Amino acid sequence: MRLRFTTAGESHGRGLVTVVEGLPAGLPVTAEWVDRDLGRRMRGHGRGGRMTIEQDRIEWISGVRAGETLGSPVAMLIANRDWANWQEVMAAEAAGAPRERRVTRPRPGHADLTGVLKYDRTDARDILERASARETAARVAAGALARRLLDEFGVTVASHVVALGGIVAGAVDPLDAPGAADHSPVRTLDPEAEAAMVQRIDAARAAGDTLGGVVEVVADGLVPGLGSHVSWDRKLDGRLAGMLMSIPAVKGVEIGLGFAAAARPGSEVHDPIIAGGGHAAPRRGGNNAGGLEGGMTTGEPLVVRIAMKPLSTLMTPLETVDLSSGRSARAETERSDVTAVPALGVVAEALVALVLADAMLEKFGGDSLTEMRRNVDGYRAQLAARWSGERDAAR
Repeated sequence: MRLRFTTAGESHGRGLVTVVEGLPAGLPVTAEWVDRDLGRRMRGHGRGGRMTIEQDRIEWISGVRAGETLGSPVAMLIANRDWANWQEVMAAEAAGAPRERRVTRPRPGHADLTGVLKYDRTDARDILERASARETAARVAAGALARRLLDEFGVTVASHVVALGGIVAGAVDPLDAPGAADHSPVRTLDPEAEAAMVQRIDAARAAGDTLGGVVEVVADGLVPGLGSHVSWDRKLDGRLAGMLMSIPAVKGVEIGLGFAAAARPGSEVHDPIIAGGGHAAPRRGGNNAGGLEGGMTTGEPLVVRIAMKPLSTLMTPLETVDLSSGRSARAETERSDVTAVPALGVVAEALVALVLADAMLEKFGGDSLTEMRRNVDGYRAQLAARWSGERDAAR
């Protein structure tokens, strides 16, 4: 892995820190570019009260000077405004003092109980603060830098909600109207489905319930050959699936036709390869493969869908056990979203961008943006020469 990132911080702690290592030197970056995606993540019908408190912005800590990356690790801080209300609860040094707002009634579906058992804790807050989806803000910041690198090479990444609470949107390509999903309160491109989704969210809120859904991410402008077939850990589909499955509450990832391909004969699944004619490169007669074959990009748009389960904090809580007494109880309830599916698309975009940028750096290398651009241009020229006859003539 050439492009690595790590995050630190708790949901109600002082803030979140993101460290991104492997970006080439000379990449133009601005806080405004990163903040834009952080703002997109915070929007969406069904979000909870936390989004009215936070105003996510990054502060550069290292790795950037005069608006360009230096080639060294880039560190960013996202301050938690809600920290002001939680300083005593989340104090780093208060040994021996009674813990405030202890969580002893773990939520079904959350990391609470398993984390308490694994780490030998008596207060599930020690687990839930880090297991919270608040951490995804740090990932979005990292992904914004990866997207900035991809932008230099004409690669675009977009997403939209294709299902929410059982309501399925009509088939629409987000690349036909880039950014249009951001104008929808639920980030869908189907106006009829949008109205039904909003109603479903409002009904779930009234019932104290939560909703899941599915988002689709599409990346375009990729060269063929990112990733590799030679080893399991270099296959791009595996890298994408692993990264996306790490998002809290995500329970499924499919590429192209995904599970639907299992019900069809091969003649209806595999994309024919059609001669381009003259000196043109061959093309696929469809994109059921979702832009990936043999663990490598084909040059067609990359299409990935991600399924999110309903969130585990319910305002009408489920049965659980109280860790302090061992007796049956109702699970803890703190403020929560009714659904985070609209935000999931923005988070998934960020992680897809990180995987693709890593694959670009893996194939083309380059300590500077200038060197990387030269390598990419050379590869594109090599591909063009293959179909122009120049390569065979040279042999």
